[in-house]
Amino acid sequence: MRSDKEMMQLILSVAEKTSSVRGVIMNGSRVNPKVSPDPFQDYDIVYVVTELSPFLADHSWVDVFGKRLIMQMPDDIQLYPGDHEQGYKFSYLIQFMDGNRIDLTLYPENYLPKKLDSLSVVLMDKDNKLPELLAPDERDYLVKKPSYDDIKHCTNEFWWVSTYVAKGLARQQFPYAKEMMEGPVRKMLKRMISWYIGANNNFQVNVGTAGKYFEYFLAADVWKDYKSTYADGDYHNMWKALFQMCELFIVIKREVTSYLDYTYSELEETRVYEYLKRVFNKSAQQD
Repeated sequence: MRSDKEMMQLILSVAEKTSSVRGVIMNGSRVNPKVSPDPFQDYDIVYVVTELSPFLADHSWVDVFGKRLIMQMPDDIQLYPGDHEQGYKFSYLIQFMDGNRIDLTLYPENYLPKKLDSLSVVLMDKDNKLPELLAPDERDYLVKKPSYDDIKHCTNEFWWVSTYVAKGLARQQFPYAKEMMEGPVRKMLKRMISWYIGANNNFQVNVGTAGKYFEYFLAADVWKDYKSTYADGDYHNMWKALFQMCELFIVIKREVTSYLDYTYSELEETRVYEYLKRVFNKSAQQD
């Protein structure tokens, strides 16, 4: 595996030799002072270019960075409707055979965002046109304090879609039940846990993409409870995990609302939780 020094020299030398590359910015975990380095860190790189078209005419130019294991060009594919706007940037996500990875985004000079990510550093500026940046930190990634309506809507979504999970489990429609459980319901639970961690850290904390730092911030018993919300393909275990999600959501939400001094009626969630139990009992009797 090529070293950090080798990779950085390569990234900068390609930019230096390519006249249409006018600047280089690095962002992401490699400039985050709170992240411990490991072999899986990407090189999140921005090349500021005069125009995109010369690069897009033949994508094989990226082979200068090394032998590819796999590459994705998200701005050249449309997996989902409304995925992205095309034309103002282009990204190459490249995993190399030696284990390194570069996420390289090309931005024409005129389309470079005026506000750059707080985890950004300028590595090269041939024309002295790039903005002066503050020292990189996590300010753009901190958990934001929720409003009264944020919690209200999160709670409503959690309990509303939990009825879909129950319906899918009762009908033994595994893909549907799993999709609802690991989609909207999971998303709302993670959102509430993020607020809980934020509240316990004066909202000066970054929980990471998809809550990847949850284990670091949660007490051992809470983390154990959260892990138990993940179920296998057994219907009984999925019911058990759903009820664990409900219990955890209730406890965590109360902690968050107490910290923020928000007051809500719990009637709706109490009714829904009882409804879920009735559906479970009825389906269990039919087994």
